[in-house]
Amino acid sequence: AAGEAQCLSYTGCNFLRQRLVLATLSGRPLKIRKIRAKEEDPGLRDFEASFIRLIDKVTNGSRIEINQTGTTLYYQPGLLYGGSLEHDCSPSRGIGYYLESLLCLAPFMKHPLKIVLRGVTNDQVDPSVDVLKATALPLLKKFGIDGESLDIKINRRGMPPKGGGEILFACPVRKVLQPVQFTDPGKIKRIRGTAYSVRVSPQMANRMVESARGILNKFLPDIYIYTDHMKGVSSGKSPGFGMCLTAETINGTILSAELASNPQGQGAAVLPEELGQNCAKLLLEEVYRGGCVDSTNQSLALLLMTLGQRDVSKVLLGPLSPYTIEFLRHLRSFFQIMFKIETKAPEEEHMGGEKVLMTCVGIGFCNLSKTIR
Repeated sequence: AAGEAQCLSYTGCNFLRQRLVLATLSGRPLKIRKIRAKEEDPGLRDFEASFIRLIDKVTNGSRIEINQTGTTLYYQPGLLYGGSLEHDCSPSRGIGYYLESLLCLAPFMKHPLKIVLRGVTNDQVDPSVDVLKATALPLLKKFGIDGESLDIKINRRGMPPKGGGEILFACPVRKVLQPVQFTDPGKIKRIRGTAYSVRVSPQMANRMVESARGILNKFLPDIYIYTDHMKGVSSGKSPGFGMCLTAETINGTILSAELASNPQGQGAAVLPEELGQNCAKLLLEEVYRGGCVDSTNQSLALLLMTLGQRDVSKVLLGPLSPYTIEFLRHLRSFFQIMFKIETKAPEEEHMGGEKVLMTCVGIGFCNLSKTIR
């Protein structure tokens, strides 16, 4: 009965990943009811089922019960185990959908995680593997999760609808995390990026680079955008192109933006020139929002602050995304932690939008499954 008392109960299909990740880290069981109960096709979607299978693979001793219609899910977390794994992601969502959650869990495994994920590497919905590699890995390093084994490697690119991409994600384990004071983003010194094209003319990538540079060169001379044209097996099963850009500041903040072409057979054809321009504008928008962590990784930063040692962590963020706001509510339910949130108006008129200073004292989370050698 005591176990039932601590079981958290939710309804609906939103924020499924957040709930499962936090339940796994806090060790609290979880029940989610009425998952798309009123829809014609009720219950969990294939990508959510695939995500639950992935959670089951990286843990040991988890108990997962799903009713026949798939509308109720009971999850009792086991221990995070890790090791060398493979997982085929559902092609209806990008690999980023799965990778974002693995980034939250990987440092706390018993054995260092080495996982091969297959599916869609770049789409229009989830953060692409390129962006997570450019932004999330440096963020993990800030919290003391680093080493040669921390890496995301793209073996093959896969575009929707059929996918066919493959990546390798490796992450070392840590017993405790460092607290961080990360409040001054600093000025932007350089822009890097990748323009990729698969199963289309390699010229597409060059056209995107040219139009993006046309906008960004007005602000900064140090711009280098790689063109990545994969051939043969490594180009996946569907044609497409896109680009991701990152702006790096003198203090090591990395802000990112990305765009991908419409999936084959869906929507109007996109001109590479337009895509390049729009991607550059998105990057400028992200720079305007600013903060020390870009909007993709806000929740990852807040989670790592929560799990830090019993010491004060501070991070300056741009405006909080709705996803992040819900994540803060979940952190309160699972870990009983509250953040101090202060809004900061930009000091100079050229410093972009309003910022939010997030402060918390870590809960002193200790990775007990990591044996002390």
